[in-house]
Amino acid sequence: MMPRSFCKRREMAAVFPAWIMVTILVLEASLVVGGFQASLKLERRIPLVSHEVELGRLREFDRLRHGRLLQSSGGVVDFPVRGTYDPFLVGLYYTKLQIGSPPKEYYVQIDTGSDVLWIGCNSCNGCPESSGLQIELNLYDPGSSSTSSLVSCSDQRCNAGVQSSDSGCSGQGNQCSYTFQYGDGSGTSGYYVADLLHFSTILEGSMTANSTAPIMFGCSVLQTGDLTKSDRAVDGIFGFGQQSLSVISQLSSQGMAPRVFSHCLRGKNGGGGILVFGEILEPNMVYTPLVPSQPHYNLDLRSISVGGQVLSIDPSVFSTSSSQGTIVDSGTTLAYLADEAYDAFVDAVSIPLGFTHTRIQLKLCSSSVMLLFLITKTVSQTVRPVLSKGNQCYLITSSVTDIFPQVSLNFAGGASLILNPPDYLVQQNSIGGAAVWCIGFQKIQGQGITILGGIFIEQNESVQFSLSSEYDYLVQDTFVLPIIELDRFCLDLCSADLVLKDKIIVYDLANQRVGWTDYDCSMSVNVSANLNSGRTEFVNAGQMSNDGSSPDQFQSSIASLLNMVMLAALLFS
Repeated sequence: MMPRSFCKRREMAAVFPAWIMVTILVLEASLVVGGFQASLKLERRIPLVSHEVELGRLREFDRLRHGRLLQSSGGVVDFPVRGTYDPFLVGLYYTKLQIGSPPKEYYVQIDTGSDVLWIGCNSCNGCPESSGLQIELNLYDPGSSSTSSLVSCSDQRCNAGVQSSDSGCSGQGNQCSYTFQYGDGSGTSGYYVADLLHFSTILEGSMTANSTAPIMFGCSVLQTGDLTKSDRAVDGIFGFGQQSLSVISQLSSQGMAPRVFSHCLRGKNGGGGILVFGEILEPNMVYTPLVPSQPHYNLDLRSISVGGQVLSIDPSVFSTSSSQGTIVDSGTTLAYLADEAYDAFVDAVSIPLGFTHTRIQLKLCSSSVMLLFLITKTVSQTVRPVLSKGNQCYLITSSVTDIFPQVSLNFAGGASLILNPPDYLVQQNSIGGAAVWCIGFQKIQGQGITILGGIFIEQNESVQFSLSSEYDYLVQDTFVLPIIELDRFCLDLCSADLVLKDKIIVYDLANQRVGWTDYDCSMSVNVSANLNSGRTEFVNAGQMSNDGSSPDQFQSSIASLLNMVMLAALLFS
């Protein structure tokens, strides 16, 4: 950090030798800790004539540099990630935002299935007052922020939201308002406000800057359903959709961020991960185009492979339209099957010894098409089926990956999403030395809706198993692929945190595509941001979103110390 003033250059010159010696000692110690040795030769970049001329030229140099950085169409915006897919720990992924003047912190769930950022307000009815996530909840108070303002019905942003059904106007008070209903039956309503969003931007290399931008977001005054519960309560929901009211669309329109964002959700070791406005770059990334003119991240699913074998399915089944399709939704944490589909699915799992077949059941139900695939595969392990609160589970004494095969979801453009057994099965606990693995689906009564997700039993719910020796058998040649429903709610086939964990997922709005690859989300990543100049800046943004130090942070600290020493040498030589 540069000094605030150079008025007392004489006093500073007097203390400089001691200061620079301390800096060099710290640098030397850091280099030794890092396990390497280095020699440092300092040379003047600008010839010295006088301190006054030098400082002026330094300021001009910095001004030009900062100008080049700020003229870009935004750097890489980095957000911290907390939470995990594990239903017995958290069951959701969330991030922390700073909003207002002075800024206050708010925890919001990461949700690619919706567009709008909304936060509970001080007049909220039904907003939880505490959270089982051990985080402090805050209600947004428009009156306590000097930069807050109401969004009127005549505001252009409100009119844009009306087009995407994200906003409306009742005529009362001329306030732009909203009402959202979610698939789990919960809901929220409120009005829109505008305020400053504070965020960290990686400008170039490892250089970061604190930035602000005005955004429009929801101020929730009513919450219903699961949103009123405290066990997994957060302050709101952070919609990452591609409509005009999403934060990424707003920042992109202001030139503050590129039209692409990426996440890597860590499945193990306490969860967490990476969330950036920018494109994570990895050699093994595969991309598939987004289906055009769709409100969500709809993908063109072409076929499904199990154990390397492509299932014989009419391709028209996977076509995308206003009434069916496949979407990516990080906010889906629950998994549901329609009534008839769930029963058929459980029946298919309970196959006696030697029963081997492949069955496709097609049923029309309230304009929905449901497919039940029972795919056979040789299994050489003894498996005992158990029942837990109506959920089909298995006691397995060996690795689940040795018993169940890989599933491949094959999309347009040759991109395949590979699902290993832990991506579609959930481990609960163990009984008598055997691991309990359950199918992550719940029965949903009276609706033709199927949502594939990762949580099937509420946190802290007691689990009771029904064991019977008559059900002991050798499961031979058996594997079950979950039900797929294609209806007006779209198919959340690859939407669940259970599926999205331990993968880099890139949502490229500019090029209308989505990409992915398997990845250890505890590692750092390389991120690119397209600039107005046509160049692409590459930065490393991995560890900003993960706790603990890293080699990248250490190298960044060394670089900062080097900059301090070089600046001091220029000023006081």
